[in-house]
Amino acid sequence: MPSAEYLKLEEKVWANRPRGEQSLEERRAFMAKTGAMFRLADDVTCTRVDVNGVPGEWIATPGVATDKVLLYLHGGGYVMGAIDTHREMISRLVRAGGLRALAIDYRLAPEHPFPAGLDDAVTAYRWLLGQGLAPGRIAVGGDSAGGGLALGLLLALKQAGEPQPGAAVLLSPWADLTVSGSTVATKAKLDCMVDAAALDMFSRMYIGNEDPRNPLASPLFGDPAGLPPLLFQVGTHEILLDDALRMAERARAAGVEVTLERGEGLMHVWQWFAPMIPEGREAIERIGAFLKGRIA
Repeated sequence: MPSAEYLKLEEKVWANRPRGEQSLEERRAFMAKTGAMFRLADDVTCTRVDVNGVPGEWIATPGVATDKVLLYLHGGGYVMGAIDTHREMISRLVRAGGLRALAIDYRLAPEHPFPAGLDDAVTAYRWLLGQGLAPGRIAVGGDSAGGGLALGLLLALKQAGEPQPGAAVLLSPWADLTVSGSTVATKAKLDCMVDAAALDMFSRMYIGNEDPRNPLASPLFGDPAGLPPLLFQVGTHEILLDDALRMAERARAAGVEVTLERGEGLMHVWQWFAPMIPEGREAIERIGAFLKGRIA
């Protein structure tokens, strides 16, 4: 049963969620305003860095290992979001996992459609290797579109014959740009964060003239064999539930180590609201334990 804090938050989200008629600029501003609510702890250090032309930021807390890194890709439907909107959540992942993070501002659609964002993610991963980090000391993480982008990165590395990272953390990943999951319809009245019309719009903006079934854009249609251990966290009240379930099932059937956690009665990327709800803090602690167990 969700906590009283969660139920109060959900009520607020329902009342303030973007409506279908809102422009992309309005949606971007709303996400930026929401992300700005979450204040960093005083001991978090953030250092901007040029990642071979991609804007990046090192995020760390006292005592974390500097030779273990979480490459984090923020969510936002491939069209909004930034390091700024996700910095606080990333800092919690850093603290829980005992490693520092490299967050990047990958290029967004529609100004920069697929594969621009994926290219930036690949650039960042290769840059980390160029800094002397062993692949097994790197984890990749992302939420929503960032989770889909993280999976796309893994498939791109596989396609290029490059080494996989040690693990991946996928929070409510958007893995199917055809928006064909069964829960798009069955969870429509339960999902306070995302609606099918928005997903359709974001998909068209991101994919452009490409086939939405391209595995590098929609990892659900790729071959996950050989991917590193994957942790999925997904809420049972979100329309992207089926994306996570289908992707986890395909990966497990291909011999990949899969950990699947369902947040009963929870919304899309509830971890973002960790400062407000115990469910978010508890989920991040479990992510930290997963990272500590997989990143040597």
